[in-house]
Amino acid sequence: MTTVPRSYHRPRKPFPLGRLLAWLALALILIISVFPILIVLKTALTSNRDLFTEAARLWPSDPTLVNFQRVLGLLSTEQAQAAGGSGSAVNFLSALKNSAIFTLLIVVGQTFFSAMAAYAFARLKFPGRDVIFTLFLIAMMIPGIVLFIPNFITVRNLGWLNTIPGMVAPFILMTPFAVFFLRQFFLSLPRETEEAAFLDGAGPFTIFWRITLPMSQGPLATLAILTTIGMWNEFFWPFLIAKDEASFTLPVALQVFKSQTPQGVPDWTGLMAGTFITAIPVFLMLIILGRRVVESLAFSGTK
Repeated sequence: MTTVPRSYHRPRKPFPLGRLLAWLALALILIISVFPILIVLKTALTSNRDLFTEAARLWPSDPTLVNFQRVLGLLSTEQAQAAGGSGSAVNFLSALKNSAIFTLLIVVGQTFFSAMAAYAFARLKFPGRDVIFTLFLIAMMIPGIVLFIPNFITVRNLGWLNTIPGMVAPFILMTPFAVFFLRQFFLSLPRETEEAAFLDGAGPFTIFWRITLPMSQGPLATLAILTTIGMWNEFFWPFLIAKDEASFTLPVALQVFKSQTPQGVPDWTGLMAGTFITAIPVFLMLIILGRRVVESLAFSGTK
């Protein structure tokens, strides 16, 4: 049995300065990202009379839920006005239903059609495939705002104003980013499985539906999550199409709530309360599925 001399010391590892700097940078980014959310919650928990006197504080000295009650319509008009609000409320149940239908239809349609287009670009051979895919990539550089006028004219001529079909029509098909994102993953799938299915008599759509899609659950879920976030927060197009309160989505309902200001000053506390409630579903989805989004984005970017 050998003994270690007392004078022997293990060499110390060098101080990981690079790792420390990386963690400090991540902490700074986290603080910058979370700080606006903290301000929204702090404003929502502050009474109207204390809004400007406690503007410099990070947390209200006397938190209250009255703003959430006002926005949800749990207080009468007199009670809401006594609390410093305009007396208006957001019909959250109707707006939540419209936002859910609007988002769900677009997520399902956009994910499915984008997957079909991406599979065609990745596996099928047809004349002009590379040219068409290049045009798809070029389309990513076109600002979406330039399409609002022709889309609005088309929807108006179809008689779809103030309807769910009119709101989902411009978004329900494929998008360049979604096609590019899924194509990158489909290119990495082994061809042997698809070739074996083809030898057994399966057609292209059968292979796509029964083999490719089940093997692509991660990227499909990631695309669905990213589309859900974008469509849940979509404001301008539903604002153009929906004119009745029964057709408002949550962002449009919040804008209408903000505009109802008899005192001439926006109801900031009520607006922040409504904004925080609206963002809760997105927060929960990101907390549960955020890691999958990051992993799939990193995977597709390295292929």
